Amino acid sequence: MQFRNGIFIITEEDHCPLYNVREELRVSEGVLNLPAGKPTCLVLARELIALASADNSFENYSMGSTKKAKFECGGCVGLIRFEYKKEKEFATLQMKLLAAAERREKIQETAGFAGLLRAIDIFSPLSDEDLLDLATLLEFLEYPWQFPITQKGDPGNRLYILLSGKAEVIDDHGITLVELDRGEVFGEMSLLSGERVSTTIMAAETCQVAVMNHKNFRHILIRFPALQVFFYKLLVSRITKMNLQRAEELASGMVGQLTDISLVELCQMINVNQKTGKLHIEFEEKRAVIMFNEGELVFAELNGVLGKEAFYQILALNSGRFKFTQGLTEKEKRRDVVGGFMGMLMEGMKRLDDRNP
Repeated sequence: MQFRNGIFIITEEDHCPLYNVREELRVSEGVLNLPAGKPTCLVLARELIALASADNSFENYSMGSTKKAKFECGGCVGLIRFEYKKEKEFATLQMKLLAAAERREKIQETAGFAGLLRAIDIFSPLSDEDLLDLATLLEFLEYPWQFPITQKGDPGNRLYILLSGKAEVIDDHGITLVELDRGEVFGEMSLLSGERVSTTIMAAETCQVAVMNHKNFRHILIRFPALQVFFYKLLVSRITKMNLQRAEELASGMVGQLTDISLVELCQMINVNQKTGKLHIEFEEKRAVIMFNEGELVFAELNGVLGKEAFYQILALNSGRFKFTQGLTEKEKRRDVVGGFMGMLMEGMKRLDDRNP
């Protein structure tokens, strides 16, 4: 079967679990190339194969002018729309050689970024091939001196890795709270919790920063288990520091409103501090209880729904009253662990992301 060559670019995206706007999809000499470092969606592959093998042109012609043809793929939980981007045809050998040189330069640039990542401790477990794939998922930006990298109140939808230079965490009065050096990671708390950025971070000198959007971040956590372990440990460390006072309050019981602390943060705090007790939540007609035994989740119920599914639904509650009480009965302590806490928490937050883009 003869396939036509073509380049398509994604112009719209709605809950697609894999691909982003501006990423390219290529058909070249019978070979389908989807964005590097990403899994292959068979639904999208089927659509592109059908387009490349059809007799109709990729383009529509109307009143003598050429228009880009629009296509879409919506065979799963999400939807993307993409347009045909006509590939330049080079008439001369010199122009073809120039195009090949540009492609090589792009590959070398990606390899250079992978080399920068190799110098960061968190990426040391990854192979050279994995680092190349990871580099394709990152945006590499340079921030000049005193330029804000993040600002308090911004949407928490990006992860930042400081590759070179120094940065400072600034309070509302412009006073430096913490200095950040090469290898520091920030933005992950807001990215995981869905909350807005809580601090302003300023470049203390020219900084080179690798930036990742929240969809690619979720993808690398699945693809690279070593990074999932790193971010889990980082999350534990940050939450422990942030919640020392609240952790002390848990010793005698704790009561509050979910508008003051999210259920994700509350459950993380109980898990990190290995507390044993019951977390009761009341919201309108809903009644929920989660039991923890030395920080591990052993029971969850929400209006008759039990286990993991109840835990996922409970995490979606964003208002109501909660109360944590110390201790379980001996019978309750003998309950089996429902599942790996961090894995369930990640799955619960993924469901929240899918529900609330």
